[in-house]
Amino acid sequence: MTTAAPAPDSLARLVDDISHARLHARPLAWPGAMPPDLPAAYAAALAVRAARMAAGEQPAGYKVGFTNRTIWPRYGVYAPIWGTVWQNTLTQVDASGPNAGVVSLAGLCEPRIEPELVFGLKSAPPPACTLAQLADAVAWVAHGFEIVHTHFTGWKFSAAQAVADEGLHGHLLVGRPVMLPPGASADTLARALSGLQLRLYGDGELKDEGMGENVLDGPMQALLHFVHEIHATPGAPALKAGDVVTTGTLTDAWPVLSGQTWHTELAASGPVAGQLEGLRIRFA
Repeated sequence: MTTAAPAPDSLARLVDDISHARLHARPLAWPGAMPPDLPAAYAAALAVRAARMAAGEQPAGYKVGFTNRTIWPRYGVYAPIWGTVWQNTLTQVDASGPNAGVVSLAGLCEPRIEPELVFGLKSAPPPACTLAQLADAVAWVAHGFEIVHTHFTGWKFSAAQAVADEGLHGHLLVGRPVMLPPGASADTLARALSGLQLRLYGDGELKDEGMGENVLDGPMQALLHFVHEIHATPGAPALKAGDVVTTGTLTDAWPVLSGQTWHTELAASGPVAGQLEGLRIRFA
C-alpha cells in the first residue's frame, strides 16, 4: 500500500469535511470529498482519529467492513476495509440480563444494521501471525450488531470514500461474550465459526439469512486478514490487549428506523460457537 502522501492542505480540507459531516449529520459533498486512492483515504481516516482523540474521545477497537463477498457488487466495493470503534460508539449488554440492548440512531445518516461476530483481544497478535497465534491472542468471541451509516447520499461511494468516512461505523452493540478455553484449537474454532448459521428478523419478520463463511470464509479468517492489513497501513495504531474487533456482516446491511426491534437466531456447534446466543436490539 504505497502512494504519494496527500498534500497537507487537501488532507486538512478532507478531514474538516468528514468531521463536519459527522458532527452535523449532513451529507459529504460529491466529488469534493474524494480521496484519490485507498492510502490517501486511510491517511484521512487516521487524521480524523487523531483529531477525535485530541478532543478527548477514546478508541475501543476496530471494525472490519466489506468482508462479505456476496454484497460486494451491490455497493461497488471489492475488498475489505477497516475503521475505528470508539468508547462512545460501543455498547455491551449487561451480562446478568437478557442478551439485548437499546441503541439510539440520533446523529446517524441512513443507518443500516449488520449482524456480525466480534472478538476481544487479550494480547496483541504478531504482525505476520498465523491462525494459531491469532487464536492465542483472542480472549472471547460474541455476537454483535454493527450499525453502519454513510455521509454519501443513497449509499453511493467508492472504497476510498468509505474508508475516509470513518469506515462507515456508527455504533456497535456486543452481546454476551464466550470465553475461549485455554489451548483452544484454532482450526476447530475457525471451522465452527465458519459454519455458524444466522437468521435476521426485523419487527418479527424474517429479513435475511447468512453464514459465518460469508465473511472471507469465516470470522477468524476475517480477523486474521485485518491483523495483516492494519500492520501494513502506514501510521496505523498498534493492536493491544482489550481491543474489540468486529469482523463484518453475515448478511446484507438492512435499513433501520427508530422504534424498530431486530433480533437474530443462531445455529452452530462446537465448544465456543455453540454457546453463542441470538441478540436483540431496539432502536431509540
